[in-house]
Amino acid sequence: MGTQTMTGRWGLILLASAAALAATHGAFAQDERGVTVLEQITVEAESDDILVQDGYVAKKDRIGTKVDTPIVQIPQAISVVTQDQIEDQKPRTLNEALSYTASVNPNSFGFDSRYDAFFLRGFPAHYNGMFRDGLRQYNGPSAWFKTEPYGIEGITILKGPASSLYGVSGPGGIVNLVTKRPKEERFREVEVLFGGYDRYQAAFDFSGPANEDGTILYRMTGLGRLADTDLPGYADDKAYFAPAITFKPDEDTKLTILGEYSQSVTGSTAFFHNPSYGTVSDIYSGDPDWNDFTNKQGRLGYEFEHRFNDVVTVRQNLRYSGVDADLKYSGFNPAPPDRYWGHYKENVRNFVVDNMAQFEFDTGPLVHTALAGFDYGWSNYDAEAASSVVSIDDVKDQPLYFSGSQEMSQYGLYLHDQMEWNDWTLFLSGRHDWVDSQSVDYKLDKTDQTDSAFSGRVALSYRTEWGIIPYANYSTSFSPNLGFVYDASDERRVAQPTTAEQMEFGVKYEIPDTNAIISAAYFDIDQTDGVVLDGTFDEAGNQRQRQLDLTSRGFELEGSASFDNGWSFIGSYTYMQMEIKKGLPGTEGNELSSTPNHIVALWGHYDFQEGSLEGLGLGAGVRYVGESYGDDLNTFKNEDRVFVDAALSYDLGARNSDLEGLMLQVNAKNLFDERKPVCQAGNCYWDEGRSVFGSLRYRF
Repeated sequence: MGTQTMTGRWGLILLASAAALAATHGAFAQDERGVTVLEQITVEAESDDILVQDGYVAKKDRIGTKVDTPIVQIPQAISVVTQDQIEDQKPRTLNEALSYTASVNPNSFGFDSRYDAFFLRGFPAHYNGMFRDGLRQYNGPSAWFKTEPYGIEGITILKGPASSLYGVSGPGGIVNLVTKRPKEERFREVEVLFGGYDRYQAAFDFSGPANEDGTILYRMTGLGRLADTDLPGYADDKAYFAPAITFKPDEDTKLTILGEYSQSVTGSTAFFHNPSYGTVSDIYSGDPDWNDFTNKQGRLGYEFEHRFNDVVTVRQNLRYSGVDADLKYSGFNPAPPDRYWGHYKENVRNFVVDNMAQFEFDTGPLVHTALAGFDYGWSNYDAEAASSVVSIDDVKDQPLYFSGSQEMSQYGLYLHDQMEWNDWTLFLSGRHDWVDSQSVDYKLDKTDQTDSAFSGRVALSYRTEWGIIPYANYSTSFSPNLGFVYDASDERRVAQPTTAEQMEFGVKYEIPDTNAIISAAYFDIDQTDGVVLDGTFDEAGNQRQRQLDLTSRGFELEGSASFDNGWSFIGSYTYMQMEIKKGLPGTEGNELSSTPNHIVALWGHYDFQEGSLEGLGLGAGVRYVGESYGDDLNTFKNEDRVFVDAALSYDLGARNSDLEGLMLQVNAKNLFDERKPVCQAGNCYWDEGRSVFGSLRYRF
């Protein structure tokens, strides 16, 4: 069955589903002549379990300290993408979901739906900065965990080094994905979506009590999609299913089990031929007949919590997860042989468990919330590959050869104490990590390595009588690196750990009697032995990595608000400069490539509350990405660019009770089709053009 045929059938199925939804809703609606009139209830998708949110504003979170803490009281920069923001903007990828967040840059690789690749405060965060529900999530060289935005209820971005609590992570910070988890009240949602390039999608999300006394809660979230893109032979298909169940036998005990299985098929390359250094053509490098990137991933874990008394609470979070990646890729050469084909398979497995005890007590005038914990993580990947310059049939017939593997075990002990005295808050965090790794390259050469380090954080804040909270912190990070790197003489070796330290000064302001938060921060981060891709490839076809020392200095301003009059806003500005302190000859003292000095993002959304336009929602956003260098030699620049996004929605139930719960919505990304080349480490890509899609959601 061809892709177009499957897509057409999906379209018929989804159209029929939309009609069925409307008919079903009409059957359950009250007749206007009936005697029973029910007040309209707003049904929210978020659970407010570990991330408490109100519209676009996050109130309380567990990620900054591993303890439930108001965000304004945490003396470190934290941004949150809330459930309402995700619903209004309808991001298709994690990169899109983060595109309005200060100090986040997802714009360095143009259009590429294969991976969630982005930078935090100038540093790559896609390998060691990814966390889910507070547990680290390692990616392999090519087998990455892919995020389905429909399956999360929020994203917390903790900026700057975070190893003092979370262990192995990068200098720019961590991105924590909050999985949709069971709700105490009944929740039902189904949605169908249609868009350009034959994009058809259906999704469902059901939650609520599973028994009469509410001690068992459940949630089932799923999605199916068939879609093409503007690249030939480049699909964007996915099947996603995420069950969750919570057991609450009493007020002091809770166990939540979270699972996921998904399978996606995208194109294996989004690269366009670069005819010369620093330029990109309109010649797509992929072969449509050999262009499938199949990604299968799964995870299963639990979160357990028991409160013994007013002083002691214990938690254990555990997860096993894995990714199987199968890439059938190709490339283009201007001279014979004009094309090559490759087949690459990689498997990644992760296990992590985090054990902690929380203590709440007083010592004289000091109020303590302390934490002691031990965690263990294990990660492994292995890969095999084959290639040919003859034909697709030739690469099909070739046996796959071993392409490399690595296994890592990590142990960490940590202590954290947040002390409050009058209007002062002091955070002290310390952790020691031990990491053992064994690497085997494609030549079967084995390397064993043991690393250990101490990481810390000291942070202080003061709440003034006006509600303004200035703060300062010093923090460090430690991250051993998976994979291999090349030194200045092109010798291949196991990567050294990346370490960093940060000084940050900032201020937060929760505007009194208003659902709005404004924050500003200055940061200065020094990194040693950071890993970057250099744009060249080894004998096995893997892109080479190198290590260098960097300094990131900058300023960020961010605000979010949701008002009772229907207005919601997000705004951010980032100024940043990344200097190469130690690198390849000719690069020292230069700025890191594809790192803009200025990024601005503004989004506003308005829901009409009354009158003839009641139920109508309008949203618009603008993203400005400033100039940056296209290579580390700073020989040429990427142009600045402006992207405009928009949203239009209509709540059909606002003026007709028979249609309560039905929402029509249209979203446009890059509305004015801004499409320019962007180069990173000398490799150049194209921005994605305009995309438009509509959705029909029924929530009951």
